[in-house]
Amino acid sequence: MEGSGRSEPTINDVARAAGVAPSTVSRALAKPGRVSFKTAEHVRRIADELGYRSHRMELSISTRGTGVLALIAADIANPVFVGMIRGAEREASQHGLTLVIVETQESQEGEQRAINRLEATVDGFILASSRLPDQTIRSLAKRKPVVVLNRAVGEVASVVSDHVRAIKKATEHLVELGHTSICYLAGPEASYASGVRWRGLKEAGLELLIQVRRLGPFLPTIRGGAAAAEQWVLRPMTAVIAYNDLMAIGFMQGVTAAGRRVPADVSVIGFDNIVDAGLVDPGLTTIAAPLVSLGSTAVAYLASRRDRDSLASGPVLLPARLVLRASTGPRAR
Repeated sequence: MEGSGRSEPTINDVARAAGVAPSTVSRALAKPGRVSFKTAEHVRRIADELGYRSHRMELSISTRGTGVLALIAADIANPVFVGMIRGAEREASQHGLTLVIVETQESQEGEQRAINRLEATVDGFILASSRLPDQTIRSLAKRKPVVVLNRAVGEVASVVSDHVRAIKKATEHLVELGHTSICYLAGPEASYASGVRWRGLKEAGLELLIQVRRLGPFLPTIRGGAAAAEQWVLRPMTAVIAYNDLMAIGFMQGVTAAGRRVPADVSVIGFDNIVDAGLVDPGLTTIAAPLVSLGSTAVAYLASRRDRDSLASGPVLLPARLVLRASTGPRAR
């Protein structure tokens, strides 16, 4: 090959490698509805392998729009994502857009595969509690409009609830009840929200002169909460704040099975205010995140800025509130 650098692949290179005509490559990448799903997938895979990007076609997609947005969620069985999806779907309908929902089952690799497959066919992405590294998300945002939910990523539009203020309110509530130590049950290691909540609790601990401790990470599920209970009983503290409501519910079930009482022996606070939080016994004190508003705000943002060059960066901060129920009480003497 002449020259020291490697030339960028052309549409003809992709066509030869894929065994199709250049016009088919063009339709597969810019107008996927004009070719079969199998052909579109084949062409996109070859284009990715060759590192082919057509700036002209990407601009035409962004300008014209397919009318489709993709919301990628870690676990649609988690009620948290149900709220986000509901808000996003309602807002998309108002703008005449179609919302595609993809579940990754907490898999970073699955999330990346979904993005690769959908990138050429959607106007933008909503990443709900993404497990991808910041740099990967920033790279995607340079090619497509992206909004990240429940996480702030530099240079990328983000919509988050005010985790720090909310967890400080929860800490103040426990201190008012006489608690001098709080255990945080951490969520997934790659969770931005879990990290921010733990940092907020540490700050509150310093300000209020109380002891704080972190257990985990655990799965953000009832089973994960039960696993946390097994560790907590080895070194109990009188108050617990869990990464989410599902974990808090699993924790309460676990400590009850171990002969402890909620809140007589341990006060418990969750996050998200899912429907189940008001149905368990005792009712779960929790921090209510504006789940529906998170989803609707993200879609409204994308609908008004589908040209990626006009998509501003910086997080949109939505307020959260403390919902008091029976799972918190005075510190046991």
